[in-house]
Amino acid sequence: MERLFNFSAGPGTLPVEVLEEARDEMLLFKDAGASIMEISHRSPQYTAVADAARTHLRELLGLGDEWHILFLQGGASLQFYQTALNFLTPGTSGNYVVTGSWAKKALAEAGRVGSVHTAASSAADNFSHITAVEHWDISDDAAYVHITSNNTIYGTQMASDPAITVPMICDASSDFLSRPIDMDKYGCMYAGAQKNIGPAGATVVMVRQDFLDRIPEGLPTMLDYRTHAKSLFHTPPVFAVYMVEKVLRWIKGKGGLAKMKSLNDEKAALLYDRIDSTDFYTGVASPDSRSNMNVTFKLPTEDLEASFISAAKSHGMVALKGHRSAGGIRASIYNACPQDAVRALVSFMNDFEKGNG
Repeated sequence: MERLFNFSAGPGTLPVEVLEEARDEMLLFKDAGASIMEISHRSPQYTAVADAARTHLRELLGLGDEWHILFLQGGASLQFYQTALNFLTPGTSGNYVVTGSWAKKALAEAGRVGSVHTAASSAADNFSHITAVEHWDISDDAAYVHITSNNTIYGTQMASDPAITVPMICDASSDFLSRPIDMDKYGCMYAGAQKNIGPAGATVVMVRQDFLDRIPEGLPTMLDYRTHAKSLFHTPPVFAVYMVEKVLRWIKGKGGLAKMKSLNDEKAALLYDRIDSTDFYTGVASPDSRSNMNVTFKLPTEDLEASFISAAKSHGMVALKGHRSAGGIRASIYNACPQDAVRALVSFMNDFEKGNG
């Protein structure tokens, strides 16, 4: 069976070159005498992999020594609680920009820890857009402002890093490393690997030292970021980190984040131009908030959407069904999604409309 064009929202498609390299090393990793999955997480071979991954990230994002790079587990969902537990201190509030389902979950988890404030929300418009930063209501006691840079379910994305005076925490899971990032605006950023930089299992957390200095004493050991910044406390997700290192190296080899943005802009433009060219397909997200990672659209009827998804699979394209809470069609075109996949989808959309429009 040949590989199909995979538009899954996550775990997302990985670069074929990376998969081939991992395949070739599966039984024997370098001079370890065994697979990467069979050796100690404290071995020099794995240590070199983790160190290389951190080096790649520092180079791609221009991170200085004040940034700690952690490879944790539990996905972004654990980070919803962990960030608040570490940084939401008494006498302050966590400010949240609610732009979708995952941002709502982050707000709810932070509410288990302390005082929270909704700085902005587009829930009333079914999260079809992202509230402009000039309309955010940031409280005077804000410890941080938490944002979700890209929303997989609704297909919205922040066009740039917001310029505010309060440090930000960012859930960047679904557009991480898809474009340059101004890290000076953030105190903490986290991302599940399974969208743009690796397989499921690893979560990248980047924390600035002055944010670590805020953490109160007495937190559970495993949930205290200082534990992981200080040393390798427990067994990390070895294979996932091994794959992340390869994907980061692949991104560097492609030309870095500026090149990733250029390629992603081109792919998204191809698809959005097709959606907008007739009334048969209707984009879900407002044009000024459209995501380059998750393109969401609808057809005239749900029956046509079901036929579209079924026919697309027979033409070699899978995972186009929208999230169960939103319906419609969703094409996730992350970094590793080739332009040929988008061209094939656009061609199929043309043919499907001719036969059903």
